[in-house]
Amino acid sequence: MEPHVAIVGGGFGGLYAARTLAHYPVRVTLVDRRNHHLFQPLLYQVATAALSPADIATPLRHVLSKHRNITVFMAEVDRVDLESRKVILTDGALDYDALILAAGASHSYFGHDDWELAAPGLKTLEDALEMRRRVLLAYEAAERCTDATERRALLTFIVIGGGPTGVELAGALAEISRKTIASDFRVIDPTQARILLLEGGPRLLATFPEALSRKAENQLRRLGVEVRTNTLVTNLSPDAVWVGGEQIRSRAILWAAGVAASPLARSLGVKIDRAGRVLVEPDLSVPGHPEAFVIGDLAAFVHQDNGDPLPGLAPVAIQQGRTAARNAWRRLTGCPTERFRYRDKGNIATIGRASAVAVIRRFQLSGFIAWLGWLLVHIFFLIGFRNRFVVLFEWAWAYVTHQRGARLITGRPGFPIRAKRE
Repeated sequence: MEPHVAIVGGGFGGLYAARTLAHYPVRVTLVDRRNHHLFQPLLYQVATAALSPADIATPLRHVLSKHRNITVFMAEVDRVDLESRKVILTDGALDYDALILAAGASHSYFGHDDWELAAPGLKTLEDALEMRRRVLLAYEAAERCTDATERRALLTFIVIGGGPTGVELAGALAEISRKTIASDFRVIDPTQARILLLEGGPRLLATFPEALSRKAENQLRRLGVEVRTNTLVTNLSPDAVWVGGEQIRSRAILWAAGVAASPLARSLGVKIDRAGRVLVEPDLSVPGHPEAFVIGDLAAFVHQDNGDPLPGLAPVAIQQGRTAARNAWRRLTGCPTERFRYRDKGNIATIGRASAVAVIRRFQLSGFIAWLGWLLVHIFFLIGFRNRFVVLFEWAWAYVTHQRGARLITGRPGFPIRAKRE
């Protein structure tokens, strides 16, 4: 019987590992708690009503349907038993000859897990839709609110975290208020909405060169975003943020400040770093278990350049997925594995319409050229021709009209509204 390779996680790393193994004489089982691959770099556009969920999600079975040696299971993984070579599911177990763990990461609230209810993060479609719901309901509630103080709170939107996700969220929220819905309301003036971006470090986009961080901040300020650096959040409630002794009222608080590796890493019983990531070998294998490989946000790869872990970017996960798949086959056939080496393709963050910053090898770009590069890269990595076509059309339409179409809809209010009919 052909050897069996188990892959946990259907993100970039797991999907590209499966695609690589499709060309080898092995049986592959890909396990994920959801049945779709999610293009996470564009989640913020679902959260801000620029795209629909189906535009950035593709069924895993459909993506892998042509590969007859690959089976997809929708299941919850409880833990991994490295000694007995079993993936323990909540409703069973899966034996393997080789394992690729690509379970990704979740939100980190730095020891304040109770904050999650007050400030949702952005890792899943459910997170994005909850963010969208809170933002749109805040405008709807403000339109009916007769109390000036409460209306100011409803029209205050706070994004916590100045990394790429936080910058993109803040820029999109500013564009919604200043352009998309500027003339849609009769009682309130959406252009007067207050958008705050709070960053605990000294500058935004800490992984970018300082010059580009400054440009990103300036572009956000031109959009109307109030940027605060060196600002640590000390407490959160469903309707307020505390920065030291200052209380800022808001009914839409969005979290983009940190990530933590999947709890699956702790179940392995091997050494992990402070972020909960597995300290992998140069070939991406687990120390002491050469048949098991860990990739993507779950791996701390410190064997390159200055010894710092590689960033949690899609290109890192994709390259690691391909290498881990080849190494799994090499291990199964008794051949020496290859050392992983990341080929940096650059880093891009968008700020708003026709505005972005980018580092591509030695070149630092900003403005329209960087935004065009961002657009092309994201279209290229989207899974499926339909999604590429639809997203490109939606972006072209939004660019020309400043509109976000029928996605600016939501259900009934989900929080108390201090308002009464006039």
